Amino acid sequence: MNYFEIINKCLVELNYRKVNRFVELVKNDHLKIKNILNIINAEICTFDNWNFLLRRQQIPLPADTSEITNVINGKIHTLSIDNKKLHYTSQFEDFLLEKNQNKSHYSVLNDLLLLPKYDEQKVIDVVFYSNNFVKDSSGNEKAKFENETDVSLIPEPFVEPLLVYGTCMKIKANPQYGKFSYWLGMYNENLATMRSKLCTDVQQSPCVVIKRV
Repeated sequence: MNYFEIINKCLVELNYRKVNRFVELVKNDHLKIKNILNIINAEICTFDNWNFLLRRQQIPLPADTSEITNVINGKIHTLSIDNKKLHYTSQFEDFLLEKNQNKSHYSVLNDLLLLPKYDEQKVIDVVFYSNNFVKDSSGNEKAKFENETDVSLIPEPFVEPLLVYGTCMKIKANPQYGKFSYWLGMYNENLATMRSKLCTDVQQSPCVVIKRV
């Protein structure tokens, strides 16, 4: 389900009039729905470490270099060099003062990755959770909805109920509103189901934190 279709679903759920073309979405209510859809989509994608957001990227590490620009657009899950996992440490001072000699850790400082220094060029292998939550009609991933045919990276069949009910809750933002409890219940039910269905290991124990909007 693309961006335009989800917006029309929200309009119907809110008892507003649907539109026939994306360019007709110019009213204040339309703009509010478009903005909140992006907020809800990002909130869900950052709610957990979802497998559908896992990506892999390789970065060259020049010889005799311990600082490179962090080009990873997301949260690092695993960073390895020569098939050996490096563990994250918050002690970035050790790298700045060249105290990190065991080549088993890495750190981050602003937009820099701090790494052990090697005598020859290496390749950094990074697995990370992407900060891109949407893809366009060409399959290019990006941070947010912009165009009619953009689609969320949230898997089917969860994307429609989560985005529609979540957006409607944010639009009304009043627990006393007639449909609010229904939207909240459907949102939480689908979020819990998605967490359960997307667990790939029996050690992953899904749980749900229910927050009132």
